[in-house]
Parts: sequence; structure tokens; C-alpha cells
Amino acid sequence: MSTNTLTVELGERSYPIYIGEAIHHQAEFYRRHITGRQVMVVTNETIAPLYLDETLSALSGYDVATIILPDGEQYKTLETLNKVFTGLLEHRFTRKATLVALGGGVIGDITGFAAASYQRGIPFIQVPTTLLSQVDSSVGGKTGVNHALGKNMIGAFYQPLAVLADTATLNTLDERQLAAGIAEVIKYGLIVDSAFFSWLEQNMDRLLSREPAALAHAIEISCRCKADVVAADERESSQRALLNFGHTFGHAIETGMGYGAWLHGEAVAAGMSMAANLSHRMGWITEDDLQRCCSLIERAGLPIRPPAEISPDRFLQLMAVDKKVLDGRLRLVLLKGIGQSVVTDDFDHQALLETLESYR
Repeated sequence: MSTNTLTVELGERSYPIYIGEAIHHQAEFYRRHITGRQVMVVTNETIAPLYLDETLSALSGYDVATIILPDGEQYKTLETLNKVFTGLLEHRFTRKATLVALGGGVIGDITGFAAASYQRGIPFIQVPTTLLSQVDSSVGGKTGVNHALGKNMIGAFYQPLAVLADTATLNTLDERQLAAGIAEVIKYGLIVDSAFFSWLEQNMDRLLSREPAALAHAIEISCRCKADVVAADERESSQRALLNFGHTFGHAIETGMGYGAWLHGEAVAAGMSMAANLSHRMGWITEDDLQRCCSLIERAGLPIRPPAEISPDRFLQLMAVDKKVLDGRLRLVLLKGIGQSVVTDDFDHQALLETLESYR
């Protein structure tokens, strides 16, 4: 079975993204990157019964320990992070140890932050097992945990040694998790790649039925889009913020509803619809563009409306805590067309209020 390899170009910190079937239990993909003898595999209660034994088999010969965390966005906290530090210290792991993040976005973010912090930085490898983590959170070096007052507000930029995106792990995803991942796939078409968006319109049924070739293509294009943006702007000083299309609204939903009530991809899907709605009210995209955006999101089985429980005033309060707020000014990622996006604080605030009110 073939494996495609992409590279995130970051000079001396460049690293590969391997995309293929049944690669998470192939020793060669680990051995070419691990230099020390100590390895800590961090996973969760859902993934461990499915893939931990295979991963440990691939790591045979190393001094391996495991940490199994609870599963869910509500556990992406400093308290959970401390369990990883405790495990590393109890096993007397040194600065030459390597962490392996085996799981979805929560595991990847926690493990990456632990790697960035333990003894001021140790290597780690991402082994994402959900579509969302394969196309988004495992690539680019964003790590961190949530706070009750805001999502992903505590963390670090810290790049992995490699990413192993095993398409076979997607077969164990439930339909809701699969759809949540497709939200991030749709995002790439909307912000930078109109041809990919058209491909998604033509092939959404193939993705939903988990056709391997379609999934591999979607993952590869998504990772290439993200790798290119990250290579141009690693620490989100400008262009990389485009990757947050829909996320300012989406993070407000996640925080306002309580972490875990809505999946990240579900909140981003509604957020993308809201951002497209605002873009249309600004006269930046056509009615047809807005309908294409919302229609594709709905076809993926995702929401295009935020929860009624969050009022417009509450949305504004939550959005004010967003990481893209600069010098007290809220910045949003908006569309200028399908495949064209901008980061701006120069938007019509009355149009934003009208957008929020339109979902009541």
C-alpha cells in the first residue's frame, strides 16, 4: 500500500506528514525519527483498546511507558496535562525522551503542550486517529489546553518530529466524528482552494461513505493547504490566521455551551456559516456563494445555525476573548469569494449584529 509524504517546510524544524493506510503500527515510521531510548505513548480510554497494542508493538525495543487519559474536550485542561507530567517524572524520563500522541485533537494538543514544557522541550510525534486531527490539529505545531473563560488560551507553538496520518483509523469513527472532521476539510476549500471546494461538492457522498481513495485525497489536499500556510507564517502573525475561518464564532459556541457539548467541527461548521453570512451582508460574496457554502456544510450532516441558547450579547462577550483580538479590536476571517479569504478588523459591526440577530 502506497504512502504519500508531504513536508512542512520550516527550515531546520521541517517535518514530514505521512498519509497512508495501516501505517501507525509500522516501526519504520517511528524509528527514523526517535533518537533516544525512552518513549511515552499518550492516548485516551477510547483509542487505547483499538490501537495501543499495535502502536506498542511498533515501538518494541524502546523503553516504553503509556499514559491513558479520559476522552473528551472537557478534559483538555491543566489538570489533565499534569497527569502527563506526573507520568514522565515517575518514569524518570529525560530530555532525550520522545512523546507519541495517539488519538484525536485533544490528545495531540495536550501531548504537544507537554512536550513543549517538559524539561523545557522534548520531541514528540503526532499519530492522529480522527479525520479532524489528521487534516488540522496535528499539523502546524499549535498545542495547548482550554480555560473556563476561553478555548486554547494556554499553550505554545511547538512542532512535532513527524505526523502519521493513518486512514485506516477512520473506519472506527462514528458518523458524528467523521462529519466533524469534514468541517475542517470544507474550510480549506472555502479559504484558499476553490477547485478543492468544487471537488468536495462533487464527492461529498464518497467521503461520507468513507471511500478510501476519496478520504486520502481530501486529507492530502487539506494537509498541503495547511502546510503551505504554516510554512509562510508559523506563529500566526498574519496569513496563518486564515486557518481560523469560522473559529471565532465556533470557539464562542464551544465555550458558551460547555466544552464537549458541541464537537469542535460542529461548532466550526456553524461558525463558517455565520462568517459566510456576515461576508454576504458586507457585500463581499454573492447569494450563490453563501448558498453553496451552507449547502455543502448541511450535506456533510453539520449544523449551519448556532445554538439558540447563546444570545447575540453573549456571543459578543465570548468573541471578545478570542486570540485574534488585537489592541482591543476583534479580527475576523471573512470571505471575498469561494477560495478567497481575508483577516480583518475592518468589518461592519452593524452587519455583525444583524448576523447574530438573524439566528435568534
